[in-house]
Amino acid sequence: MKSHIEEICKVTCTNNDRIVDAEVMEYKEKDMLIIAMATNKIHMKWNGKVFVGNAFGMEFTSPGPKEHITKQGRGL
Repeated sequence: MKSHIEEICKVTCTNNDRIVDAEVMEYKEKDMLIIAMATNKIHMKWNGKVFVGNAFGMEFTSPGPKEHITKQGRGL
């Protein structure tokens, strides 16, 4: 099996509950997530439930990018 991570993830601003799409720059499952949003880089850390980061005086959360698993080989 092979997995691949989506290049876009949903990010919520906890100050105003707005949800936007952000580009995934770097991702380590249940550790850290770096996104690009409005041409700015935001570093986010896993808190046990979601990724959390701060920028522009606001807090942002994200469940992270979706992972897709592809089966390869015989017997598909």
